[in-house]
Amino acid sequence: MMKKLLIFGAFLAAQWSFGQIQDAWVFFADKENVQQSIDNPITILTQDAIDRKELHGVVIDERDVPVTEDYIAQIKAASGITYWAKSKWMNCVYVQGTQADIEALEGLPFVTGIEWADKDMNFPAPLGDTPDKFAVENQNSKIVYDYGAAYNQIHMISGDFLHEQDFTGEGMVIAVLDAGFPNFQTNPGFSNMINEGRLLGTFDFYTRTTDVTGTGSHGVNTTSDIGGFLQDQFVGTAPNASYYLFRTEYAPDENPREEAWWVEALERADSLGVDVTNTSLGYQEYDNPNYTHSYDDLDGVTTFAARGANIATEKGMIIVTSAGNQGNSFGTVGTPADALDILAVGAVNSSGNYVSFSSRGPTVDGRIKPDIMAQGQNSAVISQNGNVDFSSGTSFSSPISAGAVACLWQSKPETTNTELMQIIRESSSLYNNPTNQMGYGIPNFHLAYNTLHGLGIEEDFLRNNFAVYPNPVKDVMNVSFPQAVKTAHVEIYNVLGKKVMDQTIVSDSNRMDLSSLPKGIYIANVTSETATNSFKIIKQ
Repeated sequence: MMKKLLIFGAFLAAQWSFGQIQDAWVFFADKENVQQSIDNPITILTQDAIDRKELHGVVIDERDVPVTEDYIAQIKAASGITYWAKSKWMNCVYVQGTQADIEALEGLPFVTGIEWADKDMNFPAPLGDTPDKFAVENQNSKIVYDYGAAYNQIHMISGDFLHEQDFTGEGMVIAVLDAGFPNFQTNPGFSNMINEGRLLGTFDFYTRTTDVTGTGSHGVNTTSDIGGFLQDQFVGTAPNASYYLFRTEYAPDENPREEAWWVEALERADSLGVDVTNTSLGYQEYDNPNYTHSYDDLDGVTTFAARGANIATEKGMIIVTSAGNQGNSFGTVGTPADALDILAVGAVNSSGNYVSFSSRGPTVDGRIKPDIMAQGQNSAVISQNGNVDFSSGTSFSSPISAGAVACLWQSKPETTNTELMQIIRESSSLYNNPTNQMGYGIPNFHLAYNTLHGLGIEEDFLRNNFAVYPNPVKDVMNVSFPQAVKTAHVEIYNVLGKKVMDQTIVSDSNRMDLSSLPKGIYIANVTSETATNSFKIIKQ
């Protein structure tokens, strides 16, 4: 009798599960007018997108062709189905419905398969293509900003050096994918962007409208770290770039449809000619635990978001994303930070030290993550009311970096995305000795600029000598150490030969506070047991 009851109970459980609402991607067999669209790309892409692809040798292919609208219409009309998103790159749609209703879609002649958000329901393995890992392949006029509260976070990565070379993002297009942008049009921190016509468009993938108010002001804060400007109070890292704002989050719950919206936003960004995207979002834990990503899922090719990010890189964009704030819980980076060739950004404090909430590496397949670090503790932001405020999280280290990436790319736009990302990694403070907490470390966009333009200090020189940056310096001077040197003695003299500073520094904390020195010219002698270098320093 007991055995019969157990069998009957299992049957009821199966029936209960079968009738519950599920989430899934539904993949299609083909698209209409593929060759015609590829032969006439202006029908599916903007001219800016076509120009960017031509500049970098990116092929326009079937993935750029939109999903067949008739297929979407039939999905929407199917019994019990709620349609949420689409992906042209992976030729699929994201839907909700009971298992029975979703499985019924396989009866449509153009449907090739289903990938369930509940991974236990996927037998065999997830459908759709899994991208292969991609091969990593001075001006007269200078701008001087009063960065105000944003000075430290920009100066830490030498983003101010790029501005001084007149690279402030002009002509570059950045898309911000986030949760909400309330009061954006009336916020004084973005008045320059709006008045100059550099807000190119908005779209909410949840409501399918151009109103991106969304939920919360997170998107306002993150966008300010890239494109915000308040005279003498605050400057973003790419204050003269052009922007698209995309809402891809629905705050009341956590559901994989947000991954689907995020990939759809990447596709739209690519078709509009966007150069750099910033994502201060991450996906790992969902309200339905069956949808939650395990550490084994975070191999850079498994999650829907990672697969979309990989294609976005192949299409020529640079994807900059937060590493995540789960350093004290889940531990490692979520997705899309795990994707193969993007820039995942972790958080340091104002002194350049790791903060414990920042998600760590490595990925399950052993890759270094995060890629780079930037200030994410007490980062300066502009609030939705237009005031300077401070917030913490890798949500802010990511946009601080994204703007600098755009400015560096502006200086030599023919560089491919993978080449530029590798130059940025190699400029970073821990490139030769990466760690699980810091990845490759804090990037130095001054050194990256020199490398990109063939002006860089030769590798052998860097390996055996000290370097100081930025120069001119306002408050904090960084010292780049030769390989294997851990400690250095720094003496600073004024023009009269009087020693005004004497300090011992170590390679892990290679910053000197010069704020107490008056403006002027100084000589810095940096010595160790194996190297000695002298530098003329201009203190601003």
